[in-house]
Amino acid sequence: MQPRKTPKADLENKRGTWRSVGFVSVLALLLAALAWTSYDVNIVRALDFEVDLLEDEVIPVNVIPPPPPPPPPQQTTVIEIVDDEEEIEEELEIEDIEIDEDTEIEIVEVEEEEVVEEDIPFMIVEDMPGFGPCKSKTGPERDQCTQLEIIKYVSSNTKYPPIAKDAGIQGTVFVYFVVGKDGKVRDGRVLRPVDPRLDAEALRVVSSLPDFEPGRQQGKPVSVQYTIPVKFIIR
Repeated sequence: MQPRKTPKADLENKRGTWRSVGFVSVLALLLAALAWTSYDVNIVRALDFEVDLLEDEVIPVNVIPPPPPPPPPQQTTVIEIVDDEEEIEEELEIEDIEIDEDTEIEIVEVEEEEVVEEDIPFMIVEDMPGFGPCKSKTGPERDQCTQLEIIKYVSSNTKYPPIAKDAGIQGTVFVYFVVGKDGKVRDGRVLRPVDPRLDAEALRVVSSLPDFEPGRQQGKPVSVQYTIPVKFIIR
């Protein structure tokens, strides 16, 4: 019968091996701890060194601001107050002018400029213009006589344009004119035209009216305006 080993006997045999392993492990941990500690110290020292260098490089500089410019000189205005009651005497030096008997003094005549009044024609005045035999009349009688004489003159001196007559053109042309202060007819123009040929003939006849006796307002001659119809009728 063979002898058998118990588990306890096996543990006793391996005790030396486990002891060696444990020693080696402890030694390894110790070396690792020493190495880690020195590395941290080196890092901290390196950081401290860099900070020291930065602190040494920063040199505070005191900047002195430039002095402010001097203020501009103030302009002062001196106001002199003069007493109204104070009399200011001024001496005027007048040069003596010697006049001999032979000295001729030229007198320059100043021409007065004539004031030109604007000639605005009236429609009705106290004494209306007189035409032909009506010049000797006065008042409303003179005005009615003049209008009849104008119509007679225009009717007897108007010539019907042949072309307009052959074309059967007829109508009434209204002509405006002014009897001036001098009694002459001026400013004739057609107000209501009918045909160029009839218009021209009516204007020609009215413009050929002889001189009038001018109208008067407050005893002064004035211009008076007229508008007359010139009828062209084919019979």
